[in-house]
Amino acid sequence: MQEAHLPIFEKKIEAQLDVSLDELRATLPQNPQWGVKKNSEGKNVFWYGYKAHLAVGTQSQYILQSLFSSGNLNDGKAAIPLLKGIAERLSLPSLNYAMMDAGYDFEPIYAQNHRIGLQSVIAYNKRNEPEPIGFDKHFAPTCVREHSYRYDSYDAKYATLKYTRPRECVECPLAQDGLCQKVYKVKITTDLRRYTAPARGSKAWKTLFKQRTAVERVNAYLKEYFQLNNVRYRTGKRVRVHFNLVTLVYNASKLACDRINATLNQQAA
Repeated sequence: MQEAHLPIFEKKIEAQLDVSLDELRATLPQNPQWGVKKNSEGKNVFWYGYKAHLAVGTQSQYILQSLFSSGNLNDGKAAIPLLKGIAERLSLPSLNYAMMDAGYDFEPIYAQNHRIGLQSVIAYNKRNEPEPIGFDKHFAPTCVREHSYRYDSYDAKYATLKYTRPRECVECPLAQDGLCQKVYKVKITTDLRRYTAPARGSKAWKTLFKQRTAVERVNAYLKEYFQLNNVRYRTGKRVRVHFNLVTLVYNASKLACDRINATLNQQAA
């Protein structure tokens, strides 16, 4: 009962699912606070101020959506507003996947991706959960002798993953006796967090997840070339305006560079 009276961003992430984008943006905390994040060496880095949250196109490296918040806001709590912004404010029919690191491994984020027609490619955060029985660490089914089934394909019409019999089962007497099924199918809606398309651990999943580094690349551009990590204002309103201008100028610069390159390529051809 106590949580019901809390501001939306102090509630659990699932509370955001049925809240409008306008309300989420209007209630986003934007006062300076202490933030903490682990660096590449695994050590905590503290700062006082604000935090930028970006949704970036991995191929184009354009900023699709951005949020400006207090420094202590958990990254996971910014994901649903970003995703709703993409769905409601942009028309991107070629957008199929949402790639995120383990900091976004929350069931409501998978649910939001599913609602807007995106496949989740999110690193799994185990959180002291018990090992699944009859499945491997990537939740692929295993045979009687605990060999993992191989991911084969995804049927978008039925939202179903297809796995085929492990290679080790070719000469296994249990398979020949019919004790080990040849094909295993599972709907991703059985558990959106465990069953993703493409399947976790598959080559296709790993290839897609590697593209997530585009976000880090854009972050580095904003900090190094646009001085986003060197903003000094006393009020959050000025910082927010500065942040919005930086993201706007970045996208405009990227568009100009792309058009110049396209013109030069046409001339060279």
